[in-house]
Amino acid sequence: MQPIRTFNVTPSLPPRLEPLRQLAYNLHWDWNVDTKDLFRRLDRDLWESSRHNPVLMLGTISQSRLQEVAEDEGFIAQMERAAQQLEDYHHRLTWYHKNRKLSTGSKVPSSGEDSEGLPHEYHSLTTNQTECYAYFSMEFGLTDCLPIYSGGLGVLAGDHLKSASDLGLPLVGVGLLYQEGYFSQFLNADGWQTEHYPINDFYNMPLHLERHPDGSEIRIEVDYPGRKVYARIWRVQVGTVPLYLLDTNIDANPSKYDHDITDRLYGGDIDMRIHQEMMLGIGGVRALTALGLKPTAFHMNEGHSAFLSLERIRVLIQEQGLNFAQAKQVIAASSIFTTHTPVPAGIDLFPPDKILYYLGYYADIFGLQKEEFLALGREETGDLSAPFSMAILAIKMASFVNGVAKLHGVVSRSMFKGLWPSLPVDEVPITSITNGVHARSCVSPVMQGLYDRYLGPRWERASSSDPLWDKVAAIPDEELWRYHERCRAELIVFARERLAKKLRERGASVDQISQAAEVLDPSVLTIGFARRFATYKRATLWMRDMERIKRIMLANKSRRLQFVIAGKAHPQDIPGKELIKAINHIIGEENLSRNVVFIPDYDLNVARHMIAGCDVWLNTPRRPREASGTSGMKASMNGLLNLSVLDGWWDEADYVRTGWPIGHGEDYDDPNYQDEVEANALYDCIEKEVVPLFYNRDVEGTPRGWVSKMKDAIRINCPYFNTARMVREYASRAYFPACDRYFTMTSENYEPAKELADWKNKMFDQWYDMKIESVDVSEGEQIQINQTVHVKARINLAGINPDHVHVELYTGLLNANGDIVNGTPTQMDYQGADPDGISIYTGNITYTSSGLQGMSLRVLPKHEYLSSPYDLGLILWAQ
Repeated sequence: MQPIRTFNVTPSLPPRLEPLRQLAYNLHWDWNVDTKDLFRRLDRDLWESSRHNPVLMLGTISQSRLQEVAEDEGFIAQMERAAQQLEDYHHRLTWYHKNRKLSTGSKVPSSGEDSEGLPHEYHSLTTNQTECYAYFSMEFGLTDCLPIYSGGLGVLAGDHLKSASDLGLPLVGVGLLYQEGYFSQFLNADGWQTEHYPINDFYNMPLHLERHPDGSEIRIEVDYPGRKVYARIWRVQVGTVPLYLLDTNIDANPSKYDHDITDRLYGGDIDMRIHQEMMLGIGGVRALTALGLKPTAFHMNEGHSAFLSLERIRVLIQEQGLNFAQAKQVIAASSIFTTHTPVPAGIDLFPPDKILYYLGYYADIFGLQKEEFLALGREETGDLSAPFSMAILAIKMASFVNGVAKLHGVVSRSMFKGLWPSLPVDEVPITSITNGVHARSCVSPVMQGLYDRYLGPRWERASSSDPLWDKVAAIPDEELWRYHERCRAELIVFARERLAKKLRERGASVDQISQAAEVLDPSVLTIGFARRFATYKRATLWMRDMERIKRIMLANKSRRLQFVIAGKAHPQDIPGKELIKAINHIIGEENLSRNVVFIPDYDLNVARHMIAGCDVWLNTPRRPREASGTSGMKASMNGLLNLSVLDGWWDEADYVRTGWPIGHGEDYDDPNYQDEVEANALYDCIEKEVVPLFYNRDVEGTPRGWVSKMKDAIRINCPYFNTARMVREYASRAYFPACDRYFTMTSENYEPAKELADWKNKMFDQWYDMKIESVDVSEGEQIQINQTVHVKARINLAGINPDHVHVELYTGLLNANGDIVNGTPTQMDYQGADPDGISIYTGNITYTSSGLQGMSLRVLPKHEYLSSPYDLGLILWAQ
């Protein structure tokens, strides 16, 4: 029976408890221990059963209990403290206000270091214009009661918002609000993963529905073939940062298919994926406009949202009168793209006919032929059969592109070097900003209290150079070990309860359920492995030689070893599901149910227990396919030691002092051989280093060597591999420069953008007529270290203004193929033109090392408004 009217019923709180409502609707509680304790104190059982959802709690708790705590002076005092903490959080002086004072017109520092020790890498700007950074992501992992994430990408996005709030950045998030979100994992008696999709009740979640002043819903529309699809906008308040989420499951859309656009994360076929990415990118831009926001920088977290560039160009063409080339300058100048994908197979690719069917109207608006439009998403623009790549579109529409770890930056430059075919791969303009994790969200409350007491309350945002990290050494070994043992005990209690609960849901026998209460031992060395079950992550590598690992685990009763495992496979990833099944079968077949536990339905809550309660964090990806791997960072912040293949973040960490490497970063052509080598390296390390160090105790029972390594993990990894450092780096290297460029491009009625577009057109017309006539070198083939070599070049610029080219000498060692590797550019000086109109350039070079060295000469475009000399993809090398 359909209702004739609906009501949104909100909790009825006694007047004294009204601050609970504000606390519940701001996710600041997720990383504030005192506020979490407040809601847990309100009703511990309801807190757990609601998946830690304070809004649902307030809507379902009995009025008698509310009245009871309203008269509890202790509870009221704790509530008022929490409310004051939130108030103080909103009005504090932040890093952003100290370092980017635009509203007062004061200059941003252009050199030196900021108060957090981070070098400024952006130019200064005096302006009174307002900044706003829009951060688009397909998923956001903020807290377990908002299941709109699937894994690391979403959790990284959630942590990004939290740290942006901590730092005071004027950032807004944009995403989709999924009615069913990502699935809940259910393992049948055979260990096979099946998926359940619980329905999210938006009205009992920490969400606000955005409305007009008259109370009506704010809605946007997106054009799809033959129809318009409407979406309403929900807001999640993440500290001071709003996250706006689009929801198409509304009556304005008569088609169930359109309702399902925001049904499931990563669900459906290729058409549904295009529908979702159009809603995210195009709908997201329109939502910000409908909310009255005018972002000055757009950050695409992966390529899912890249269609936002098309919508932004459309607006400039239709509303500001620019042409496509001019509009593209504005959009690229103010766009940032972060790639998380280390392999081409991970990139969204769409058939050309699909792109034209769904988005061909943009080509008409832009005045582009269909192949010109498709070329926006192609590496080889002349390959008319090539698919349309969302990553390529994002790169072409951005002025700052980065990977998420140093090694991933190297991999990304190699992946996308085809976009700059004449450029040495190490100069491909894709940099890296290593991921981090939000410290207050991932460090257990127990360890947070310890750090607060010994390091002070600002440890979570202190830079590596801050002397407070020296105080880690002052933490008594016994106290740190006692706190960690408490975390391990809490993990084991949690694992037993979770396992028993899932067995009851499955209809298991009484014996099976009772056995769950006996798994694991709180005194035994515990290795954790939890992540998405993709085959390249090799979740079963440690099981490759079961006889050997069982011998290590069980042979010495006083030095035993146990494993805690968790993770989900994508619903369509059959090989990933097979891995989960294999693990559960081996546990049964080898009689290891007390020593190896697979915790079902991995989520943020499971992760928080594991990264605090395990002793070692295991990661075994097939290098170099792990872009970053943030779970290991979280573990390290809790004092866990990492045992990992040198991939992602671990490749740049101090893996000797803060854990152990598996192998030495070798790459193998034979995957089976690689598995064999690295499995043996893993066993050797566990047997000869990990187990002895853990069980080598003093008379008081404290493993001094292990605790020393824990302290190194905290002291070295905590200040660097966190989102406080990461987001500061995004701000100084990406957001600030992008906003500067946006203000420049849009000034004087977009005159700089128009000038740059015209200049680029002329450069493309004239560039290929340019010719390097001669290069004269003062010395012969035999020179000495530090000897100065004079070089004179004669270049026919073919009418190009000398101010618009950059001439460089390019020097470096030669490899076996005779190519210069890791070359160093040296700018040449313009000396004027000779009587024939040929431009003369001179320069000097020296070599600081011996051996066979090379020298070349190149010409690059130069313009004051270019964000990079590589923007045009034009480069002329001497032949």
